[in-house]
Amino acid sequence: MVATVPTGQSSMLSAIITTLESERSLVPTLAALIPGAAAGLISEVIVADAGSSDATAEVADLAGCKFIASTAPLGARLSEAAGQARAPWLLFLRAGAVPDVTWMDETASFIEETQAAGGGMAATFRPAPKRGRPRPVLAEALALLGRALGTRARPEHGLLIAKNHYLSLGGHDAKAGAAETELLRRLGRRRIVMLRAGVSAG
Repeated sequence: MVATVPTGQSSMLSAIITTLESERSLVPTLAALIPGAAAGLISEVIVADAGSSDATAEVADLAGCKFIASTAPLGARLSEAAGQARAPWLLFLRAGAVPDVTWMDETASFIEETQAAGGGMAATFRPAPKRGRPRPVLAEALALLGRALGTRARPEHGLLIAKNHYLSLGGHDAKAGAAETELLRRLGRRRIVMLRAGVSAG
């Protein structure tokens, strides 16, 4: 089944990927985003690098990404990348994070539903089961319950958020030691939806 992007949702998303010595781990993350770019859901990919000395910049360049290198704290780098993003929605991922094949449909549906409801919500992917091990029925049931109750989101699960919502929150704290976690705390568990699509940390 080929994922489709709802009418009016094309070029809605800027993907922002954090990297550090990530020439190998960046490749599968970018590969997972290719269908989204081909379908017009993703308009750009911004790589926010912490000063890698390996071939991370070359990998990003070959993939057509915008590359921002800085030794500033993580929060400052993420805020800078978000400020340069052109699309109205942001998808934050770490290098090595690989959303499963359902991520496009889940993302497009969440954007459509959130905009229809007036905004104010963000989303993360759920942790994917380990490769080669089918997710047990109990674990799947607990995951469903977690989505309903607002399971605590983690930075490695990614973050999907409208840019105007992100900016209204002040973005990532440039001084926070754990800027990603601190932003999730400010968002609040009840304002974060866990999508059905899974993400592996690589």
